[in-house]
Amino acid sequence: MDWTALWLSLRLAGWTVAILLPITLLISRLLAYRNFRGKALAEALIMLPLVLPPTVFGFYLLVGFGKASWIGAFWQNTFGHSLVFSFEGLVVASVLFNLPFAIQPAQRGFEAIPKDLREAAQTCGLSPWRSLWLIELPIAWPGILTAMVLTFAHTLGEFGIVLMVGGAIPGETKTIAIAIYDRVQSFDQRGAALMSGFLVTLSLFTIALTTWLSGRLGWRMSR
Repeated sequence: MDWTALWLSLRLAGWTVAILLPITLLISRLLAYRNFRGKALAEALIMLPLVLPPTVFGFYLLVGFGKASWIGAFWQNTFGHSLVFSFEGLVVASVLFNLPFAIQPAQRGFEAIPKDLREAAQTCGLSPWRSLWLIELPIAWPGILTAMVLTFAHTLGEFGIVLMVGGAIPGETKTIAIAIYDRVQSFDQRGAALMSGFLVTLSLFTIALTTWLSGRLGWRMSR
C-alpha cells in the first residue's frame, strides 16, 4: 500500500469537498429557484465535464494554468511556483471537474422544497439567511450530502485530470489512482489489487453511510 499516495488523495478529496460546499449551495440554490436568460447555457457548462473525456478537459486546464496564461503567470509571480504540476493545481482542477457531481444532486434537493413553504417563511419575516438555515437546508440536506459524498468518492478515483494537470510527482501530485497504474505498469499485480480493493471498500462504505444517514434524516423529518 502506498500510504503517501493514499493520504494525498484523501487530502485532495477533502479540500475539494470543503471548497465546493459553499459554491454548491450558492449555485444549486440559484439554479433551483431562479429563471434567467442563459440559464440553460449555464447548466450545460456546469454539466460539460460529465461528457468531456478527462484528458480533453485536463488539456484545456493544463493550457489555462500554464505560465503562458494570465492565471498561470499570476500564480507564478505571487507564490513563486507553477500552478500546474502542483497540489494546488490539482485542487483547482478537481473543483472544476467535480462541479456537476456536486451541483446536480444539491439542485434537485432544493427543487424538492415546495414554493409555498419558502413564501410562508418570507411572510413570517424570516431573512433569506435564516430561511436557508432553518427551513431549506434541513429539507435539501439529503441532496447536499449525496453531492458531497459523490464529489469525495469521485475525487479519490480520478485519474485523467490528475495525470494531465499534476503529473505523477511522489508526495506532491501522485494520487492513489496513479499509484495503482504505476503498480500495474511494473507488473506488481498484488500491490495494485491491494490498493484497488481498499478503494472499492472505502467507496462502498462511504456510499452506504450516506444512504443510511439520508434515510435516518428523512425518517426524523417525517415524524
